[in-house]
Amino acid sequence: MKARHRLGLRPAARTGAAPSLDGLLAVVRAHHPDADTALVEHAYAEASFWHEGQMRRNGDPFITHCLAVAAIVADLRMPPPVVCAALLHDVDDTACPPQRIADQFGNDVVGLIAEVRTAVVSAYPQTGQGTALRSDGVCPSRETAVLAIRLADRLHNMRTIAFVAQTRQRLIARETLDVFAPVASAAGLETVGRELQDLASAVLQPALSSHAVTGRLLATLTLLLPSRQRARWREEWSAELAAHTTRRSRIRFTLRVLLGAPRLSITLRRPPCREQR
Repeated sequence: MKARHRLGLRPAARTGAAPSLDGLLAVVRAHHPDADTALVEHAYAEASFWHEGQMRRNGDPFITHCLAVAAIVADLRMPPPVVCAALLHDVDDTACPPQRIADQFGNDVVGLIAEVRTAVVSAYPQTGQGTALRSDGVCPSRETAVLAIRLADRLHNMRTIAFVAQTRQRLIARETLDVFAPVASAAGLETVGRELQDLASAVLQPALSSHAVTGRLLATLTLLLPSRQRARWREEWSAELAAHTTRRSRIRFTLRVLLGAPRLSITLRRPPCREQR
C-alpha cells in the first residue's frame, strides 16, 4: 500500500457569510498566483447549469453546497483542478452526460469525482506521525485531493445538518465523530477536525430543552419560599408549565413566576392577621 499523504494545509476559516464565486477565485489566486482561474469559472458555470432547479433541504439552491465545498477546498490550498472537482462533485446526480465532464475538464477531474464518490474515509489513518506535508507549490497526490474534497463535503453538510431529519442527524454525527474528525486531525487539519467534532457533539449531546431549563429554574425559585410551602408551589408551577405548549409561552410563564416570586415569598412569610374583637 502506498504511503498516505497528510494534508499539511491551512485549515479552512469559519465564516458566517455564504461563499461567492468572486471570493472563491480570490482564494485560488492567493494560493496559486500563476494559475488560470478560467477553469474554475467554467466549472462553476457547468455545475450551476446542471444543478439548476435542485434545492437543498434548507431551501437554498443546491449550487450553494457545491460552492461552499469548493471554497473549503480552495482554502486548503488545493490547485484549480481539485477545486473544479469540488464544484462538480455531485454532478453525477444530475442529467449531465458522463462524457461531458471528461471533454470539458479532462480525465483527471473525472477521476477525482469518481473517487470522491467511492472513497471510504474510514480507510484513511486516524493517527498521524511526523510533520504535515505542505502543498504550497506542490501538486497533491490523488489520495490527498480526494480526502480534501470528502472532508470539505462533510464539513459543509455538518454546518447545515439542522435541516436533516433527527434520526439521520444522529447517524451522520456519529460517523463524523468516529471517523471524519479523527481523519481530519491526523491529516494535519486540526481546526477542521475540531469543528467536525464540535458540530457532531452538538447533535449527539444537544443542549437542554427550554422545557427542562424552565422547569429547573422554577424548582430553584421554590427555595425562596417557606420550606413547608415549597412542595405545593413546585407542584402548581410544574402543572401550569406543562400546560404551555410552546417555547415562548413557557418562557413568558417562567418570567412571570420569576418576577413574582419575591413578593410571594414575603406574603407567605407574614404572620396571619388576627381579627380585632
